[in-house]
Amino acid sequence: MIRSLFTAATGMQAQQMNVDVISNNIANVNTVGFKRSRADFQDLMYQTLRAPGVPSAEGIQVPSGIQIGLGVKPVAVQKLFTQGDFSVTNNDLDLVIEGDGFFQLAKPDGTLVYTRAGAFKLDKDGRVVNSDGLPMEPAIQIPANATKITVGTDGQVAVLQPGTTAPSNVGQIQVARFVNNSGLQALGKNLFLPTDASGDAAMDNPGVDGRGTTNQGFLEMSNVNVVEELANLITAQRAFDLNSKAVQASDEMLQTTSALKR
Repeated sequence: MIRSLFTAATGMQAQQMNVDVISNNIANVNTVGFKRSRADFQDLMYQTLRAPGVPSAEGIQVPSGIQIGLGVKPVAVQKLFTQGDFSVTNNDLDLVIEGDGFFQLAKPDGTLVYTRAGAFKLDKDGRVVNSDGLPMEPAIQIPANATKITVGTDGQVAVLQPGTTAPSNVGQIQVARFVNNSGLQALGKNLFLPTDASGDAAMDNPGVDGRGTTNQGFLEMSNVNVVEELANLITAQRAFDLNSKAVQASDEMLQTTSALKR
C-alpha cells in the first residue's frame, strides 16, 4: 500500500482537530474571562531507508540519508493566558485581575476551583458568588444594608452603611498564582482545576509577589482575536484540502498500478 495514503490521512485528522480548536475559540469570543487555545503538533516517526553518515561502497561517508516521514500527530492543546481587553461596566461586583492570577471559588463538595471571570453577584445570604452561585474563597460577606461596595486594588473590600460616613472593611480578596497556568485543567463554566502539571495554588493578596491587582467596575473579555482566528481557520482549511489532494493522488497511483495487470 502506498505510504503517502496514510501519511496524508494523519494530516487531515490533525487539521480537523485544529479546526475544532479554532471553532471553540471563535464560539467564545464574547465569553468573559475566556482564554484561547492553540493546537500543537509534532511529526511522527521516520522510516529510515539509509542512515545519515553511513559509508558508501567506496568508503566515502554519505552526508545525508534517506528518511521518510510518516505524518503528523497532535501533542497538546495549550491555553494561552494573555490578558484580555477590559470592558467598563461600573458595576460594584464586576472585578478584573490586572496581571497574573485567578479568583478562588469553592464548589459544594469543598473542591477549590479558579477563574478569571469576575462577573460576581450576591446570593440571598450576602455572599459574593459567581454566576453559578459558587462562593468566593475566602468568603466575602456583604451586609444587607450596605449602600456602596468598594474593592481596592489590594483586594480590600469595604462597604458604606446608613448612618456612617466612613466605610468599614468586610473582607479581603486573595489571588491565586500557579507555576504553570497552561497545566490547569479546564472544566468549562470559566473554571479551572489545578493538576500536577500546574502545581498547587499559591494564595496571597493582590499585587504581592507578581500577582495582579484587582480593579472594580470592569470585566475581562475573551482574549480571542477574531481576525487572527479567521486567518488560522483559512490556513487549516487549505492544509486539509492539500492533504485530501495527496490522498486523491495516492488513490490514483494505486488505480494505475492495479490496471497494469490488464
